[in-house]
Amino acid sequence: MTTTTPPVPPVPPVPSVPYVTTAPPRAALGPLGLLTLLLGTALPMIDFFVVNVALPTIERDLHAPAATLEMVVAGYAVAYAVLLVLGGRLGDSYGRRLFLWGVAGFGLTSLACGLAPGAWWLVAARAAQGAASAALLPQVLATIHATTSGERRARAVALYGSVGGVSIVLGQVLGGVLVAADLAGTGWRAVFLVNVPVAAAAFGCALRSVPDSRAERPARADLAGTALLAAALTALLLPLTEGRAAGWPLWSVLLLCAAPLPALAFHGVERRAERTAGSPLLPPSLLAAGAVRRGLLLGLPVFVGFAGWMFVTAVTLQQGLGYGALRAGLTLVPMGVAQFAASMLAPRAVRRFGGRAVTLAAVVHIAGLATTAATVLLGPWPHLSPLALAPGLVLCGVGQGLQLPLYFRFLLAAIPDRLAGAGSGLAATLQQSCLAVGVATLGSLFLSLVPGAGMRRALAVVLAVQAAGLLGLAALGLRLPGKDHV
Repeated sequence: MTTTTPPVPPVPPVPSVPYVTTAPPRAALGPLGLLTLLLGTALPMIDFFVVNVALPTIERDLHAPAATLEMVVAGYAVAYAVLLVLGGRLGDSYGRRLFLWGVAGFGLTSLACGLAPGAWWLVAARAAQGAASAALLPQVLATIHATTSGERRARAVALYGSVGGVSIVLGQVLGGVLVAADLAGTGWRAVFLVNVPVAAAAFGCALRSVPDSRAERPARADLAGTALLAAALTALLLPLTEGRAAGWPLWSVLLLCAAPLPALAFHGVERRAERTAGSPLLPPSLLAAGAVRRGLLLGLPVFVGFAGWMFVTAVTLQQGLGYGALRAGLTLVPMGVAQFAASMLAPRAVRRFGGRAVTLAAVVHIAGLATTAATVLLGPWPHLSPLALAPGLVLCGVGQGLQLPLYFRFLLAAIPDRLAGAGSGLAATLQQSCLAVGVATLGSLFLSLVPGAGMRRALAVVLAVQAAGLLGLAALGLRLPGKDHV
């Protein structure tokens, strides 16, 4: 089978947070409501990795060529990224109703994926599933923002950040288990069909326990800005997601070269809308604050590095060490557990270290990358056991588990309340672009080095590049406010 690029890693996005007035929320978010929101967050993330594990079986069953399998991945990723900002803006007007529609849509599109009679049906259903995720996910952090405060909000955001690590592990393990079990002869279809009852349960719980989060004065729709942003993101993300496996055909190069044109037009439209007291989707003045720019910069090494890490790890475990899908997933369990535990400690780390907590997270993460690289280079390749890899993976999990909640906390704290929706939308756009760039750059570097240097040396080089990015993150942490100012 032709090597298929793993999907863009499902790190939890920073969705658009609706404008919230100083009036108190109508209802507080209770434990069941928070659990429901987190379940809604986990569903699309788990589905990324479940599908990645199932791709070889899909290829055999539907006789799908490698390019079509790439579209199963890219269709979801691009639809999700392009529509995420729009989903956040629509959440300003519809609040919980959009969350419910997103959950219902995710369940229905999962059913369509599970019943797909052919490969292109599956591609279309996956794109629709990405659109449903774009309606669902932005409302999670928006609801947390509107219905919690103080320490309750800090704990909720930390839990939100931890969902990524748990979902990664659960997706890999669940995918391997479902495909191997072949429940009632469903094979790969079970990885989609299992979403249907879970989505139905989340829908029922949301009706009872998730409070509304609509803005009292939602902004008018920015149709021109939305269309231009969608065009710019499609021109950027589609070739980055699809181009490498297709051998960088001419269309992918031309599309990448054309991406700045709608981006420049988008900037002009947004600047004019802001100057004329309109309702720009992403006001250019948002970047005027240095704290906002620093908050956004935190995401660059985090998301680019995470995407590259997940890609090279998946290839190394399954092709370099010969692990099956289930064993590869179980190998990542220590990292997922450590990531979840560290994310719970993030609020305490901020109280004790302030912005230096970002530097601490980067240093721990670099130690994990160095430990992993040393294990691969000095260990009995290709007979490394999951136990030998565990120490490095645990350290990486701790670093990643701290980074994500800290990113959310510092960025959202820097965004003025009146621009909360626009600022969070900008962060989400940056995040998804960085994830695609990480797979395209670090993944391509890894694959280009493998033929000449071998897989373990290629892995060590990529980990060194990621560590260099984390050194930049550590330096940024030193410029963030201290513990007395956060």
